[in-house]
Amino acid sequence: MTFTLMGIPGLESQHLWLSLPFFSMFLAILIGNSAVLFLVITEPTLHTPMYLFLALLMVTDLISTLTLMPKVLCLFWFNDRDIASSACFTQMFFIHGASVVRSALLVAMAFDRFVAVCEPLHYNTILSHSLVGRLGLLAVAKGVILILPMPLLLQRLTFCHRVIPHTYCDHMAVVKMACSHTRPNRIYGLFVILLVVGLDLLLIGFSYALILQAVVRLNSRDATFKALNTCSAHLFVILVTYVPALFSSVTHRIGQNIPPHAHILLSNLYLLLPSVLNPIIYGMKMKEIRVKVTKCLCRGSK
Repeated sequence: MTFTLMGIPGLESQHLWLSLPFFSMFLAILIGNSAVLFLVITEPTLHTPMYLFLALLMVTDLISTLTLMPKVLCLFWFNDRDIASSACFTQMFFIHGASVVRSALLVAMAFDRFVAVCEPLHYNTILSHSLVGRLGLLAVAKGVILILPMPLLLQRLTFCHRVIPHTYCDHMAVVKMACSHTRPNRIYGLFVILLVVGLDLLLIGFSYALILQAVVRLNSRDATFKALNTCSAHLFVILVTYVPALFSSVTHRIGQNIPPHAHILLSNLYLLLPSVLNPIIYGMKMKEIRVKVTKCLCRGSK
């Protein structure tokens, strides 16, 4: 069975022009995330829990982008719309799985910031490399366990329609192609969203409530500023990740008056924007990364 990806409905004639910002974002993601990942791997001074979590986040962003963008660019440039059902379900698994893993890593990074602010003397003891590894494996396991049932449940459906009005195999977009009973698929999709976004945001909020409580008790203004600055990059990444995700999810379910092309553009933006901005945010906010990048540039100019 083969599906056909429509691309961006209503803007098919503009696909070539739309490929320019998409390709620019693709290049920015590859260069930015690879550069930060290379720095973390090659610099022993960056082998700390915070930067190891950041490296895992960069890997997740690269996997998500490399699963999404080649097919999108082929669609825009060569009008290559067909995708086999097995390839479609595989793409769905990796794209949605990467989103779950990214969310779980943000929870782990919130825990890292909590320990850094509230238990600075025991930071290296609590957040050992083995614990970072276990939390990373837990994030991957969460992504696999929660997303694997999606393509498995889809395989039992009968599809009356084969043209998917999307640039990639989004779960809800594929579910709408079926003419058989899809309630289990819809309920499970909503369950995953509520569990991932709801529970993860609750845990992040709890961590930051404890951080704020600890910051309020600080008497020194400099100590307060330093504590808040420690968390600023992570807070920016949380906003960049969850705000587009929530907006895309809500409009997909209840935004009946929003044009189809706006839905599709939002869905793509939700996947690409965090991956574009994460290296920039951490590059600007993290002094260690700024210093290492400056040294590399100075070394290259000599």
